[in-house]
Amino acid sequence: MKKISAANGDRTAVDKRISKRSGRRSGSRVTMTDIAKAAGCSQSAVSFVLNNTPGMRLSQQTRERVIEAARQLGYVAPVLATPPALLFPSKLDGVIGFAVDQLATSPEAVVAIEGAREACWNAGNVLLVAQTMSDPVMEPRAIKALSNSGISALIYMTIFTREVEVPDYLYDLNIPIILLNCYTSDYAFPAVVPSEIAGGQTATRHLISHGHHRIATITGEPWMQAAQDRLTGYRRALATADIPFDPELVIEGDWSASAGYSGTMKLLSLPERPTAIFCQNDRTAIGCYEALKEAGLHIPEDMSVMGYDDEDICRHLVPPLTTSVLPHMAMGQWAIEHLETAVLPRERRYQITKLECSLVKRASVAAPAGIRTGRKVRKV
Repeated sequence: MKKISAANGDRTAVDKRISKRSGRRSGSRVTMTDIAKAAGCSQSAVSFVLNNTPGMRLSQQTRERVIEAARQLGYVAPVLATPPALLFPSKLDGVIGFAVDQLATSPEAVVAIEGAREACWNAGNVLLVAQTMSDPVMEPRAIKALSNSGISALIYMTIFTREVEVPDYLYDLNIPIILLNCYTSDYAFPAVVPSEIAGGQTATRHLISHGHHRIATITGEPWMQAAQDRLTGYRRALATADIPFDPELVIEGDWSASAGYSGTMKLLSLPERPTAIFCQNDRTAIGCYEALKEAGLHIPEDMSVMGYDDEDICRHLVPPLTTSVLPHMAMGQWAIEHLETAVLPRERRYQITKLECSLVKRASVAAPAGIRTGRKVRKV
């Protein structure tokens, strides 16, 4: 193992900026995503720099930012000094399959695959990916193709967090299987999902901690479990703070920027408008921003705004959006790292693992205009 180093010198100010930008918890494993956030560039650029990929025309400034961010965060380049056979049990050596219902239409799948790929490569294994579209004919053919490729384990993912009825042939596969972003009613497979109720509660509690008591939320489609759970978390946070639930502050959306715009306009038309809006995903928050600016309101001075998902656009909004991380990268890593717990035959029952949707504090949340500490309004 060897750590990436950069030129010597006084880097105290730079170190502080990098640490603040990354938002990473002390002691957790550093990933290329952490470095990309700290360096203010794409994960692809980080990969090209750290792997010294030939033919990539990256500027020297970008290369230096990536190397400095990696150095400050303590990134350790994965070097397989130990043979792969010793890093994983023999039954998991070689090739691992990853089946997902939708790949091209959602960034969540790509992020989860990258987390799984990184964990695979750290152990010297290869990841094979297949898109199934949940098609009753093509999905079993895709998984059979993976099996015929000699996979030693399988990750089965859905884009929407939900309970699934996995096909019978999955029970018959004589390899470890992990469910990612889904679970079964019989709990026959280890499963990992986002902790959405806690995420909605944390986001709302963050607004409450800044003195907001009239907090609106624009939801996703109500039939989706993620929307239901985030709304449950919102209501729990209000109840814990003894803030009465007001149904007129809950606007049904569909995760789109258009829903964020129209929902915000409805909230602004109320006789007593809210002081903060919890948008239940970042795209909704984009529409919320546009509506507020069109109404001549400033964020966060006139209205605080929370998002959810931590998409790349959050850092580039004005002001940058406070949001919550949807942990698909960590879920992909978790799935690979826990394959050995999926024992055969499938007689054991597993608890669902829920990963934290941690808060990313930026500049879109502040105290309501009427609440002041001394002579200054409290801000994030």
